[in-house]
Amino acid sequence: MPDVRMASPQGRWILFTTVLGSSMALLDSTVVNVALPHIGRDLDADLAALQWTVNAYMLTLAGLILLGGSLGDRYGRRKIFMVGVVWFAAASLLCGLAPNAGVLIAARAFQGIGGALLTPGSLALIQASFHPDDRGRAVGLWSGFGGIGAAVGPFLGGWLVDGPGWRWVFLLNVPLAVACVPVALRHVPESGDEKAHGGFDVLGAALGALSLGLVTYALIEAGEGSLAVAVTAMGGVAAGVAFVYVERRRPDPMMPLDVFASRQFTAVNLVTLCVYAALGGFFFLSVVQLQVVAGYSALGAGTALLPTTVLMLLLSSRSGELGERIGPRIPLTVGPLLCAAGMLLMLRVGENASYVADVLPAVLVLGVGLVALVAPLTATVLASVDVTRAGLASGINNAAARAAGLVAVAALPLLTGMGPEAYRSPDAFDDAFHRAMAWCAGVLVAGAAVAFATVRRPAPDCTRPECRTHGSVTAPPLEGRRARKRLG
Repeated sequence: MPDVRMASPQGRWILFTTVLGSSMALLDSTVVNVALPHIGRDLDADLAALQWTVNAYMLTLAGLILLGGSLGDRYGRRKIFMVGVVWFAAASLLCGLAPNAGVLIAARAFQGIGGALLTPGSLALIQASFHPDDRGRAVGLWSGFGGIGAAVGPFLGGWLVDGPGWRWVFLLNVPLAVACVPVALRHVPESGDEKAHGGFDVLGAALGALSLGLVTYALIEAGEGSLAVAVTAMGGVAAGVAFVYVERRRPDPMMPLDVFASRQFTAVNLVTLCVYAALGGFFFLSVVQLQVVAGYSALGAGTALLPTTVLMLLLSSRSGELGERIGPRIPLTVGPLLCAAGMLLMLRVGENASYVADVLPAVLVLGVGLVALVAPLTATVLASVDVTRAGLASGINNAAARAAGLVAVAALPLLTGMGPEAYRSPDAFDDAFHRAMAWCAGVLVAGAAVAFATVRRPAPDCTRPECRTHGSVTAPPLEGRRARKRLG
């Protein structure tokens, strides 16, 4: 039984290194969008290259995050976590030194692999190391500090972009890794899962990532209308079908399809796809709109969206408690509708937009919507499966959210007629941004309709989320494989 106490020096060092490691991946998922216009100008990149700068990272992260957790269980969570930190730092260094867009995109894909190794490992280390009496508090602190990192990220990213330059958004990860690894070696105990056995579903992970990658490529390049794009799209669909076939046949699949036998689990993941597709598109385009059209600096654009994260940090735990009292159906219906209203309010953000009159109302309404839905969504995902599969359910839900954001970033420019050079033209980008916000709002309304029609109150004896405070806008909080707390 783990016996590290929170009050001990070792306990504080474990918390420090896991927060520091996970913050590397969390920061990159929020700050890179702020730097996109500067990256495009500096590397003479078109819009497709900027889409891939975001999507290459999300592609490998979403495709491999479930496999990353399994590797930690088998080979040692500390070992895989440190491999992920070092890998992520090395890829970040390559990003910071990239001479052209092609190298940057490849390095971002490698970053996603590192993120898939360290993200589930950081939480698993806390759950495996701390005494049961302190575990809930440790997870809460890990989650809270991660939320603070998510809030600081856009501000820090904007300051770096306007100051020393966009390359430091990536280079900053190197000293963080240098601080993280020695502490992990000295103070974090190794742990694993003695019950982990059998082979790894490498084929399933590869097919899933390949399907996402081919579909993403087809969506980004669809404007060309070539035969190669059509063949790529069909290849993506074929890889997706093969993924389902492999997962159904394997004795130890990465994503057991029988978990979707729960109608509630399936329904909530459909809501997740709608919500995080809209959010992925919104956060990709809004910081560019604020810089290219409204004339904000990178720092101004990054901090403009800060109230959304602050609201989540302050109110997410209370939202979870409310969801436990009234059930998830109302929060998962009202939350997406409020987010849709916030995105429609962004239609007021144009040239020389006032922050107080135009931007702030939109981000406040969006933040309230996220507060209403994220905590109940996580709780419902965990409650819809057996307690022994809570970590698996959370991992699938987290990966689904990232995949939805990936597809949205690829599809929105196509759906809105955003040309390769649109981000260089304020008028062209503004027109496309308005169409994109309407699309995002429509997807959120669809998610609200799915929630209202399908989500029901969980059973009273269900798994309570351990991450009660969170501020990530890119995916729901990741719950550990050992979540065992009960309501009551």
